[in-house]
Amino acid sequence: METLILIAVLLFSIVIHEVAHGAMAYYLGDPTAKYAGRLTLNPIRHLDPIGSILVPLFLVIIGSPFLFGWAKPVPFNPYYLRDRRYGSLKVAIAGPASNLLIALVFGLLIRSFPDLAGLPGVIYIVLINILLAAFNLMPIPPLDGSHILFTFLPSSMQRFRIIFSQYGFLVIVVFIFVGGFRLIFPLVLQIFSLITGL
Repeated sequence: METLILIAVLLFSIVIHEVAHGAMAYYLGDPTAKYAGRLTLNPIRHLDPIGSILVPLFLVIIGSPFLFGWAKPVPFNPYYLRDRRYGSLKVAIAGPASNLLIALVFGLLIRSFPDLAGLPGVIYIVLINILLAAFNLMPIPPLDGSHILFTFLPSSMQRFRIIFSQYGFLVIVVFIFVGGFRLIFPLVLQIFSLITGL
């Protein structure tokens, strides 16, 4: 039962994350996500076979202390964005910001009503959303943090951007499977404690 709750919270959180990207892009003038049918909370439209199913199941099977996954990236066309300079940055930030907002809302509810912490899934909602935000803000392609990094890179580093983008996913896979989450989990716990008071 606990595993099902964990997976449900994870799916809910990554769907919100992706919809936030698409909604921000749409707000800035790009209808790509809307035309692709991705501005919806229906999880079926966002599921990625590897990130939404296989990776979470693998982490559950090996008894991992954390649960993680991802959805299909919401498509967007930066050439449609009204803000050509910082539009991609805003779209990138929208995903992690939505996760932090969810964590903040539920975390403050726990702080105000401590008995809520005993309800199934409430603690997980806060922890998983903080973890998703922290991980996605890492400056590794194709994570959101890389778009933030690339926004401020000078044009002279275009070659670095291309090479880094080609190998970024490999870096992420290595990071996940060698236990790299242990590096960011202390930060996640600190933010959790700050918000909830637990």
